[in-house]
Amino acid sequence: MQHATSRTVRDPLWQNVCLDATAAAVMDTPEFQRLRRVKQLGFAHLVYPGAVHNRFLHAIGVYHLTCRAIEALDQKGHLDLLDEGERELIPEVKLAALLHDVGHYAFSHAMEELEPDSIPGHHEEVADHFLRSAGIQAALRHRGPGAARRIGELIRGRSDHPLQGLVSGSLDLDKIDYLRRDSLFCGVPYGAVDVDRLLDSLTLARESDSSPLEVGVTEKGISALESLMFAKYQMFRNVYWHHAVRSATVTFRRLVEGALDAGLLRREDLAGPTDEELLNLLSARLEQGDSPEILRTLLSALVDRRLPKRTVELLGDELPEGIADWLPGRRDLVRRVEDRLAADRGLEPGAVYLDYPANPRMLELNLLLVRRRGEVIRLTSEGEAGLIDLPRLGRSLHHTTRVLRVFTLESTGRWDPAPLLDLLACAEAEVEKRLEDGSPIYVD
Repeated sequence: MQHATSRTVRDPLWQNVCLDATAAAVMDTPEFQRLRRVKQLGFAHLVYPGAVHNRFLHAIGVYHLTCRAIEALDQKGHLDLLDEGERELIPEVKLAALLHDVGHYAFSHAMEELEPDSIPGHHEEVADHFLRSAGIQAALRHRGPGAARRIGELIRGRSDHPLQGLVSGSLDLDKIDYLRRDSLFCGVPYGAVDVDRLLDSLTLARESDSSPLEVGVTEKGISALESLMFAKYQMFRNVYWHHAVRSATVTFRRLVEGALDAGLLRREDLAGPTDEELLNLLSARLEQGDSPEILRTLLSALVDRRLPKRTVELLGDELPEGIADWLPGRRDLVRRVEDRLAADRGLEPGAVYLDYPANPRMLELNLLLVRRRGEVIRLTSEGEAGLIDLPRLGRSLHHTTRVLRVFTLESTGRWDPAPLLDLLACAEAEVEKRLEDGSPIYVD
């Protein structure tokens, strides 16, 4: 590998981003360059045409924010609390920020909606495979033995380094960058975060005298923290879970599941390809042999943007709390329900999709707060009365953001939602029993 020097990258969000020599060497590896060809927002560009930004630029942005955060902590003398060994590892915290998405699948998080056994692991776990590659190992050589392992622990949130919270946690800088960047490229006003105020409020603290040192915020950062949480809520509601984005996502999910079932893909094929490489691989495999026609239809629906249409759409106020708790974790059962719904409506298997996205950690908070008089408390999802009550609304906001939808490949008009609600009100075991009975589960 050619010896790298420091580099400056022009970023449309943060302007000039300066990378040190090791970070520049990492950026030049094929494993990191791959991120140029992985879109940050999966299928959101089918709704917001400007959303074609990539994981490469996002990773550089997170590196930039991490460097800024560390500089802010240093200027206030907070890094003096670290021991010598911890200070020596600060460059690896910055590199973990740069590499946090190196293992990301094609099309953002859509792949992680498959059954866990269908994929090699969460993208943070897949990162280890790339960290062991010859290119990244060579770029990290000057960090000494074990650098890749330590960086991997930071990425997975398993490091005991006091600056772990900058890479993975309630305040990880990944969130700040993607909210601001996604808002910019989608052309929407929802991702506003008071970044300067938040970074200026960072500190290092202990929950008790015997507790480890960790990243926290001072009380003056409360309003900036609220801006971060509201921005996330607004972006999920208006962008990430937009009905057409979800339509494309469930189409992709069913396409990959069908290809795995038909033996056209192996789970090992999923970690590594970029967006276009995966679509090209699917296209090539579908041309071989007698592949199911529905899979060709699904691929065309994505490529030509002929997305499934909504037949049922129920907002949070139309849904009781706790309905279909089994939906997010039982893809096998959901697929059986989808195919029975298709049969009941005279459609072919694979033509109906049930979608009720969940992200219970969307507004999760677990962070040390240093009060003006020096008291240290832990902010959690229970909130702190009279101080920051937004976390108390977390479950309500999550419920409001979620929308239950049924999509179909063929335009069939709107369905009466009552039979579907009747089914989804059942416990998991009852749903399985009704499927096994063989009787229709959707009757107008």
